[in-house]
Amino acid sequence: MSAIRARITALDTHDVRFPTSRELDGSDAMNPDPDYSAADAVLRTDAADGHEGHGFTFTIGRGNDVQVAAIDALRGHVVGRSVDELCADPGTLYRDLTGDSQLRWLGPEKGVMHMAIGAVVNAAWDLAAKRAGRPLWRLLADAEPEWLVGQVDFRYLTDALTPDEALDLLRRGKEGAAERTARLLERGYPAYTTSPGWLGYDDEKLSRLAARAVADGFTQIKLKVGADPEDDLRRCRVARSVVGPGVRIALDANQRWDVGEAIDRTRALAECDPYWIEEPTSPDDTLGHAAIRRAVAPVKVATGEHVHNRIVFKQLLLAGAVDIVQIDAARVAGVNENLAILLLAAKAGVPVCPHAGGVGLCELVQHLSMFDYVALSGTTEDRVIEYVDHLHDHFLDPVVIRAGHYTAPTAPGFSAAMRPESIARHTYPGGTYWAADADRTRKEAAWATSRA
Repeated sequence: MSAIRARITALDTHDVRFPTSRELDGSDAMNPDPDYSAADAVLRTDAADGHEGHGFTFTIGRGNDVQVAAIDALRGHVVGRSVDELCADPGTLYRDLTGDSQLRWLGPEKGVMHMAIGAVVNAAWDLAAKRAGRPLWRLLADAEPEWLVGQVDFRYLTDALTPDEALDLLRRGKEGAAERTARLLERGYPAYTTSPGWLGYDDEKLSRLAARAVADGFTQIKLKVGADPEDDLRRCRVARSVVGPGVRIALDANQRWDVGEAIDRTRALAECDPYWIEEPTSPDDTLGHAAIRRAVAPVKVATGEHVHNRIVFKQLLLAGAVDIVQIDAARVAGVNENLAILLLAAKAGVPVCPHAGGVGLCELVQHLSMFDYVALSGTTEDRVIEYVDHLHDHFLDPVVIRAGHYTAPTAPGFSAAMRPESIARHTYPGGTYWAADADRTRKEAAWATSRA
């Protein structure tokens, strides 16, 4: 009698939102009142080991329900799949989802549907890593180069990167990987912090958090800019006076400026010795980024958190438009597409400094950078992962920062699973937090009406 094969039995979703706007955590020039949110996806199975696959897409509040609906629309592509086959080759799911002609029509390969695909694909990788008994970064680093190349979609990339070139990069990345693994486990991966620099914070809070960041071992902080020019300059001066000349200060305009304005505004802040200007203009404007980069050097240009897909990253690199590539673990279609972007950056010799300014993004993207260090680029020089100190307690395997470094995760999986009690409390609108908040709002409105 043949053995019963384990299957994916369900794709569950949750609309999880956190009230970060109440303290202006996460505020910037384009997003003044974000409520950090996650469209959560969970792959259930009937496997005897009981493992589940967790993934999510990050949003900032309104519209998170739309993102959940997009993940729900993928259920038919996932439920019923063999667990063993999915975990042996997550690329099959990635190719099926990105290759669905009717789903592609909604993009192609961009926007809400593409991000939903990323959530489901990341959940598949989480499941694969758990079943392998390894953290995701180690599953990737230990994998054979030929298998990793098979996980990458090279459509539209071969003018910049061929499968043979990718294979050569990964084979060379194996040299010294064991020693780098040992160093990573001992020292961790360098981080920088955005926590002092949210645009809604006053100068006192900025000063206090910047000083704390230096005391905690961070050698780079980031400030949000892009609103009032005089406020930007004052805040940069405050930060520089606190951290001193030996700590890098990155700036982030969150797409606020046109090209000419980005050049002028960055030059006006040059006295504070900024290390990079992030998202100085539209993430779709490759030529604009190239023009800004030429004009503001030696300030570096960084972008990527809102770049739709691997093809736009290819254009940015071929055009010499960026000094820093900023991957995001939940913007593109999951691990497979981020592997392609890491390979493109490695061939171009451009450092990757991931975006992680959102709920759960630190937990995810650390794995990708650690794989890149151990088994691809082989270096952490001029490479740092963003860190924000919000909402980690809602995850079962939260990031750990020591002396300004990410500690390498050792638990199996992608560190993506949220605590059940956090989901129950913060699911919108019926979770216990939001239900109580709505009740409080109704009572306040009734009281105000009675006083009128």
